[in-house]
Amino acid sequence: MSKTVYGHTNFGTENQSNEGKDMVNHPPHYNEGGLECIDYIRQQLGSQFPSYLEGSIIKYIHRHKYKDANIQDLEKARWYLNKLIDYYENM
Repeated sequence: MSKTVYGHTNFGTENQSNEGKDMVNHPPHYNEGGLECIDYIRQQLGSQFPSYLEGSIIKYIHRHKYKDANIQDLEKARWYLNKLIDYYENM
């Protein structure tokens, strides 16, 4: 069964389980086509990449208290913080 959303057709993948997948460090929907989404964002933003990471940290820390999956949001904030640390360590 296919589903069209925003002009894109999704051929049955909407029912696939995410059980056993790392939804914080490597969510499968962020790695379509073999390129991690974060790597593409870094390539596009260049020197503004740290600002993106900082914004993501703020977003996940802010919203964790409003969701049932609050631990996952805190883990995502930590993931972005680790990326920011890596960025500055490898300048």
